[in-house]
Amino acid sequence: MSQASIRVRLTLWYGTALALILILFAGTIYFVMSRGLRDQVDASLEEAASAAIRTLGEHRFGPFLIFEDLSQNFPELALLDKFFQIFGPAGQVTIQSANIKSREIPLSQTAFQASLKGQSTFESVRFDEGVPFRLLSVPIRHTERLVSILRVGTSLYPTERMLKRLLLALVIASPLAIIISLLGGWFLAGRALMPVNVITCAAQRIADGDLTQRITSPRSTDEIGRLASVFNDMIARLEVSFRQIRQFSADASHELRTPLTITKGETELALRRPREAEDYRQVLESNLEEIDRMSRIVDELLFLSRADLGEIKMTMTPISLDSLVREVQLQATILGQDRQIETVLGAVEPIVVDGDELRLRELLLNLVDNAIKYSHPTSQVELSLRQVEAQAELKVCDHGIGVSSLEQQRIFDRFYRTDTARAHASKGTGLGLAICQWIVDVHQGAIHMQSSPDTGSCFTVLLPLRAPVS
Repeated sequence: MSQASIRVRLTLWYGTALALILILFAGTIYFVMSRGLRDQVDASLEEAASAAIRTLGEHRFGPFLIFEDLSQNFPELALLDKFFQIFGPAGQVTIQSANIKSREIPLSQTAFQASLKGQSTFESVRFDEGVPFRLLSVPIRHTERLVSILRVGTSLYPTERMLKRLLLALVIASPLAIIISLLGGWFLAGRALMPVNVITCAAQRIADGDLTQRITSPRSTDEIGRLASVFNDMIARLEVSFRQIRQFSADASHELRTPLTITKGETELALRRPREAEDYRQVLESNLEEIDRMSRIVDELLFLSRADLGEIKMTMTPISLDSLVREVQLQATILGQDRQIETVLGAVEPIVVDGDELRLRELLLNLVDNAIKYSHPTSQVELSLRQVEAQAELKVCDHGIGVSSLEQQRIFDRFYRTDTARAHASKGTGLGLAICQWIVDVHQGAIHMQSSPDTGSCFTVLLPLRAPVS
C-alpha cells in the first residue's frame, strides 16, 4: 500500500470509506424499516383487539355460539388479514375465526400466566411449514375475575417478504454504488493530481539544469495552486542564487588571478638572469603586496561565507555612536595623510544605539576608507551624525570620482568595482561595501548611496535608536 501511487491510495481510501458508510446506512435503513413494520403490525393487532373487545362487551355470548353467527353481529372478527381466538379462563379454545382452518395455535404458558395477571402479551411464532405469525393475547376480566382471553394474530409473511426485497435491493445496489464510486474516484483523483504531474515534469526538467522552467498552471487559491506558486518562487530564488554563485565564482577567480599573475610574472622575470640584491628585494616587496591583497580577499570571503551561514556571533550592547564616529575620524586622519585628504566632522549629535561595537566600527572604517581611496587629492571627507525621527542617520560624504546612476544599482554586489574605480585605485577587493551591507542588515538598518560622476559620493546609514528602558 505504501508503494502504490497517490491516485490508487486515494481511490482505495475513498472506496473503503464509502463502503463503510453504505454498510452503516443500509444496516440503519433495514433496522428502521424492520422495526417500523413490526410496530405497525403490533399497532394493527392492538387496534383490532380493542375493536373486538368493545364489540364483545356489547353482546352476550357463550361457549355454544359458533363463529359464523357471532361474526354477523360484529364484523371485526371476520377480517381477512387477521384471525381471532377466544379462550376460556382455563385456556381452552371456545371460539375462533374460520381463517385459522385446522391449524392449532394453542395458548402458550407465557401468555396464559400473563393473562392471569391482567397483562397483554405479544408473541412471534413460526410453525413447521415456516409461516411466521405475530400474536396478541389480551385478557378479558369481569369484576376482577378472568372471564376469557382474546387472541388476535396475523401472518408476518408480507412483512418478511418486504424486508427480504429491501435486503436484496441493498445487497445489489450497495456493491454497484461502490463500483461506480471507485470509478468516479479514480477519474476525479486523476483530474485532481494532474497539476502534480505537471509539477513533476517541470521538476525533472529543472533537475536537468534548466532553471528557467516554470509551472504553467491555472491561477487558483487551492492547495495545488499555492504549491505551484511556491514552487515557482523557489525556482526563481534558486535561479538568482545560482546566477549569483556563478558570478561570484567568476569575480573571485578574476580578483585572485590578477595578483597571482603579477606575482608569477615578476618572479619569472627575476629568475631569468642573475640580478643585484636590491632587485630581488623589490620583487619580494611587490610579491608581498600582492600576497597581502590575496590574503585580504580570502579573509573577506571567509567572513562573508560565515555571515551567510549565520556563524558570525553578534554581541548587542548600548553603543554611543557619536563617540565611535569621533574615534573613526581620528583614525581616518592618519589614513588620508599620504594623499593629503582631510576627514572632518560635521554635525554630530549624541545618539545611543543597540549594536555590536566591533562590527559598527568596521562599518564606519570601511565607508571612510572607501571615501578616502576614491577622493581626489587634497579634498575632504565629511562625517555627520544626527537623529531623524526614531533613527540615527550617519553620513559619509567625499568629493571624489563618483559613480554613475546605472552602476549604483550594483555597488553593493560582491566583487563589483566600476572601471573608473579600478583605474583610480587598483588595490581594492570589491567586498568592503558588501560587508557594510551585511552589517547594516544585521542591525535592522538601511544603507543608501547618492553619487554623480566627478562630483563625489555620499553614503547614508540609518540605524534604529536604542529602545527606552521601561
